[in-house]
Amino acid sequence: MATTVALVILALDPGRVVGWFSDSNRAEKPLGPESHRPIQAPSAEGFRQPTLDEPFRDSPAARWANGTAGITVPEARATGWMSRAQVERALEQTRDFLAAANLDPGALHGGHPEEAIALINPHQQDVQTYLKAAFHSPSEQNDPLLLFSRFDASRVRLVGDVVKTRGRITYLEGERGALQVTSDVTYVYPVAPAAGGDEVVRTIVRREVVLSWDDPAKVITEPGTFSLVSYKVDMTNGGCDNSTGYLTPPFGTERAETGVGPDVDPYDRSTSMSERTTPDEGCGTATRS
Repeated sequence: MATTVALVILALDPGRVVGWFSDSNRAEKPLGPESHRPIQAPSAEGFRQPTLDEPFRDSPAARWANGTAGITVPEARATGWMSRAQVERALEQTRDFLAAANLDPGALHGGHPEEAIALINPHQQDVQTYLKAAFHSPSEQNDPLLLFSRFDASRVRLVGDVVKTRGRITYLEGERGALQVTSDVTYVYPVAPAAGGDEVVRTIVRREVVLSWDDPAKVITEPGTFSLVSYKVDMTNGGCDNSTGYLTPPFGTERAETGVGPDVDPYDRSTSMSERTTPDEGCGTATRS
């Protein structure tokens, strides 16, 4: 679905992938920042399941950074209508949005991501309509998971207080001299049943969000807000054909669920989101988690 909104394009692409398996990377040295797209997927060295004490055991994410530290922000330079200092501030606010949408504890436990929404241009009417519908009556077309990571706290609890991340932010001059910023980030959430027990599942969400810091002389906007251009999401252990508005990781016998689409490695960041997400193929099966 594509619709012209506030002089930019809003593209909704709910590409999803679900499945269960595990991976290992026993090297203890943390990975450096991701400054460019990797040329291949991380290697697999083991298949032990995660535990409450080691939720990232045998996962490439064990070497990833925590929270916003795993999101590489490039050096700022004057671009379009913005000075170097303005670009630097816009990049910081972009990372703030990613944190509020995907890492904020309140939002992750099912709360309303108010801080993230406050950064979105309130004059981008189609987006505001989507946001209102997504949190009032979520559906396939109006799904909060397209932009935000959230779990139903009555069913799921996060294991520990660490979310592993890996990805980067890039930018260029966009339409009408705007600063167009693209983020491509993978988030790894270890979770367990809220009712208790020692079973741990890793929900993996990769998001590509393209946004536009518009020139207020050319686009109706508010200071400190951006317009959404497009967003794509690819989920593992998040629920197949899920319209609840929450990520729904499978526990127990639910883990036997498999998709009908292609096999996908959720840790493989060598492929672009455009190549990864194919809505017509339905829910696929992750080769590991």
